[in-house]
Amino acid sequence: MKKTLIASLVAMAVLPAMADRPIVQTKYTADPAPVVINDTIFLYTTHDEDDADGFHMKDWLLYTSTDMVNWTDCGVVASLQDFKWRSRDNGAWAEQVIERDGKYYMYCPLHGHGIGVLVADSPYGPFKDPIGKPLVWQKEHWNDIDPTVYIDNDGQAYMYWGNPDLYYVKLNRDMVSYEGDIVKFPTPDKYQEGPWFYRRGDKYYLAFASTCCPEGMGYAMSDSPTGPWTTMGYIMAPTKRSNGNHPGIVDYKGKTYVFGLNYELLRLTTPDHHERRSVGAAEMKYNDDGTIQELPFWSECTLEQIHPFDPFRRVEAETMAWGWGLHTTPLNGHNQALTDIDNGEHLQLRGVDFGKKGGKSILFNAASVKNGGRIVVRIDAPDGKVIATVPVLSTGSLDRYENFSAKMKKITGIHDLYFCYEGDGDDLFRVDWWEMKH
Repeated sequence: MKKTLIASLVAMAVLPAMADRPIVQTKYTADPAPVVINDTIFLYTTHDEDDADGFHMKDWLLYTSTDMVNWTDCGVVASLQDFKWRSRDNGAWAEQVIERDGKYYMYCPLHGHGIGVLVADSPYGPFKDPIGKPLVWQKEHWNDIDPTVYIDNDGQAYMYWGNPDLYYVKLNRDMVSYEGDIVKFPTPDKYQEGPWFYRRGDKYYLAFASTCCPEGMGYAMSDSPTGPWTTMGYIMAPTKRSNGNHPGIVDYKGKTYVFGLNYELLRLTTPDHHERRSVGAAEMKYNDDGTIQELPFWSECTLEQIHPFDPFRRVEAETMAWGWGLHTTPLNGHNQALTDIDNGEHLQLRGVDFGKKGGKSILFNAASVKNGGRIVVRIDAPDGKVIATVPVLSTGSLDRYENFSAKMKKITGIHDLYFCYEGDGDDLFRVDWWEMKH
């Protein structure tokens, strides 16, 4: 995923014109599964490896946000290794996480091994296998993928899944077992895979990846959580610009958001097709009758920032609106370090509120074993006004982090903030966190 000079120039030329860009750039991500916990969106995703040609997927990732445009990378929260009964080292497909009674349940398809379940006391994990076997595995086929779980108003939980057929079960209160038989539905019109099941008012919705290939996002509605389902139309029509799609829908701070996937990051490096996907998001709206207003393709959608970003606190370095070419590496728990920082790369934070007084200084916690480099802090554009230049010196080890700071020019109001990295060559340093001070 490292940028060549040509790819970097393409990115600079193309990305500013995009209305909506992939919300994660440090890794290839797909199959978004959002859930709101307290005041934060927790976005769980699958992970396409950087060398993926077909589907090469070994673990599940987590990102968080409170403003929908600046996202914090929380790293790997679970992997195939958490299922001791599986025999394959590939196939960590589309998951979903749901909370019940203070526990967090992750439903994970292991392609060719059915659907497993993990549980944790925290949405950050660690997630563990409570049953030591598949929750569902119809061994006569490989259709058991893409689970979606919803707890209805009466407390009954349902799990839907399937490609190309659609199935459901009623989950027990323990969320790790089910009662009755697996029910197979007549396939809804245009249904392909990737169902997302939820309720709004008195209507039940089943969004899904529709047709193949390319895949759009369609949806069906019902008056009952167990159907019958009537396909209503598209959330996003199929387009040759994206071979696949996969909906995840959530209400957050008075609006509805749909997450899906595209190949926009891959297209910055090659026109060739590989299964290296990128998660996107857009605001989704309903008509008065409950039907969904169709969206254009991701790059024609707009995603407004919910509230300004507060820089006067400790901010994890892996928080960004844009950072293509950068990577993250685990430090401890769900904390990550920003890594693979090369000369000429930059990180963007959108809508940063400097307030009426502005900041007096900015501090970075960083590590370097080479000559280090410097972080040039700019506003409004990667080549915008310089408000600080922070030297990062050698700390002697990539495991030894020290503080580096510089005074800031007075800037007030709301601006996009850019950290532009300069130095001799590639892999200049690592950054754990930063903080702006009044």
